[in-house]
Amino acid sequence: MQVILLERVAKLGQMGEVVKVKDGYARNFLLPQGKALRANEGNIKSFEARKAQLEANNLETRKEAEAVAAKIDGQSFIIIRSASDAGSLYGSVTPRDIADAATAEGFTIDRKQIVLIRPIKDLGLHDVSVVLHAEVDTTIQINVARSPEEAELQAAGKSIQELAAEAEAAADFEIAELFDDIGAANEDGDEL
Repeated sequence: MQVILLERVAKLGQMGEVVKVKDGYARNFLLPQGKALRANEGNIKSFEARKAQLEANNLETRKEAEAVAAKIDGQSFIIIRSASDAGSLYGSVTPRDIADAATAEGFTIDRKQIVLIRPIKDLGLHDVSVVLHAEVDTTIQINVARSPEEAELQAAGKSIQELAAEAEAAADFEIAELFDDIGAANEDGDEL
């Protein structure tokens, strides 16, 4: 099916281009979302008449998206989740969770704007892409932790595994010192 794009669509084309797409993609996504029109004579004439208005609207929404991107770029949001000792989450962090965390901090992001390259299923810092407009995207950081204190440590650059290893090494050292003290006390008792 041939369609006229009413806005830029990633990996497909720019506004005003007539492109050939699969029927299902056009019927189920492009047409209902208002991103395209069927390419027939009536729609082509209608598009030409509205082209200046559509370009002005696109420019305005792009400027708004760039302003939001400037505010949100590089922001870090904390999401508290329960996890195993190894750092694996019981579940995963979804785009809805990320959108809710951003909204709680005063930013307006829709879950449809968040792009996860892979599921977030472990504790730590994760970079997430946010597509605010077809031509504007930015990156935010998600800090997934079990508690706010743990989130602060992760933000400072320490991983959960490093903290666990340090705690275990400290416990082993204390046990070794305790046995050394007991051994020294026994040696003193033997001399008497």
